[in-house]
Amino acid sequence: MTDGAVRTWLRLEGVAAFAAGLALFGASGGNWLFIVPLILLPDISAVGFLASPRVGTFTYNLFHNWVPGIVTLGVGVWLESPAVLLAAAILIAHVGMDRAVGYGLKLPGSFHDTHLGRIGRAKA
Repeated sequence: MTDGAVRTWLRLEGVAAFAAGLALFGASGGNWLFIVPLILLPDISAVGFLASPRVGTFTYNLFHNWVPGIVTLGVGVWLESPAVLLAAAILIAHVGMDRAVGYGLKLPGSFHDTHLGRIGRAKA
C-alpha cells in the first residue's frame, strides 16, 4: 500500500469520526447554532506556537489526537453528563474534521509538517 493510500484511509477515518462526533453532539442535545464556534475551539491550542515551535507542537498535539475526546466520552458516559458528552462530541468531531481535510499531528520541524504530510502551499 502506498503512502497516498494510507493517507486516504486516515482521511476516511476522519470523515467517520467527524460524523460520529456530530451525531453525538445532536444526541446530547447540542445547540446547532453553536457548532461552528465550538468545533473551532480546540484550535486555541495552536497559541503555543507563539512561544516556540516546540511548545506549539506540544500544545497543539495535546488536543488534536483521539485521547482527549475518547477519555472525555468515557467520563461523560460514566457521569451520565450531557455537558461532558457535548465536550467529547466537539473534541472527536474536531479531530475527525482535521484528519478529513489532511491536517495531522504536528511534527517539531514546522507548523506545516504533520504525520499526514505537509500542509499548505508548496515552497516556490
